Amino acid sequence: QAELKKLDGAAFDKAYIDNEVAYHKAVDSALETTLIPSTSNAELKALLQTGLKIFQGHEQHAEHVAAMME
Repeated sequence: QAELKKLDGAAFDKAYIDNEVAYHKAVDSALETTLIPSTSNAELKALLQTGLKIFQGHEQHAEHVAAMME
């Protein structure tokens, strides 16, 4: 947030979307490699798998926006 506060205009937009891509990649990775595999409760596992699909869609959207800004 401190870095984003220093920016404005196109520089802010680019830094913001790059952060969104990185954030979604981190969440996707945590879900895929840690949370889903270590969950034994079937209902929770299904919920986490649904969450992963949602976050993957958000990541794809963020990557699309980032590509449009290049």
